[in-house]
Amino acid sequence: MAAKRALLILAKGAEEMEAVIPTDVMRRAGIQVTVAGLTGKEPVLCSRDVMICPDASLEDAKKAGPYDVVFLPGGGVGAQNLCESAAVKEILTEQHERKGLIAAICAGPTALLAHGIGYGSKVTTHPLMKDKMMVGGHYIYSESRVEKDGNIITSRGPGTSFECALAIVETLMGKEVSDKVKAPLVLNF
Repeated sequence: MAAKRALLILAKGAEEMEAVIPTDVMRRAGIQVTVAGLTGKEPVLCSRDVMICPDASLEDAKKAGPYDVVFLPGGGVGAQNLCESAAVKEILTEQHERKGLIAAICAGPTALLAHGIGYGSKVTTHPLMKDKMMVGGHYIYSESRVEKDGNIITSRGPGTSFECALAIVETLMGKEVSDKVKAPLVLNF
């Protein structure tokens, strides 16, 4: 069986933990993760002044698609950059149309709203993004730490990064793999 593949789209102002933790957890599960810089391959300054070096530009990563999951980290500025990107809209639309998995955390789900993805789905966001996410009544809001509805997984924030990543692993690789990855992480859930 071919290895599962993930595309994590990293924009300036992204929340570091929501980018690094899911990347790490998915890689521990054997998922090939490409961290793609929204505006190129140059290091990306994240929300807490941490610089992350992408594996590829989004433009180049898109050519290597499709992916089994497309992941959108949050961070207020990072999410806004995802919302304003025509390239992100194109990738999300293609992923959604082929029923591929889409995951977004914290403010990241607002990019789903901005690009018209998954209307009618049950979603969650960071509590401060709830009102923005519910504009237009396109989604059913959940207070769950991680919400999976069909091919869309959403999560609340930095503190739910492990849970979100493990939900992706379970969806793509099965519960046994997810449990095996989780065990040595010494998590309390």
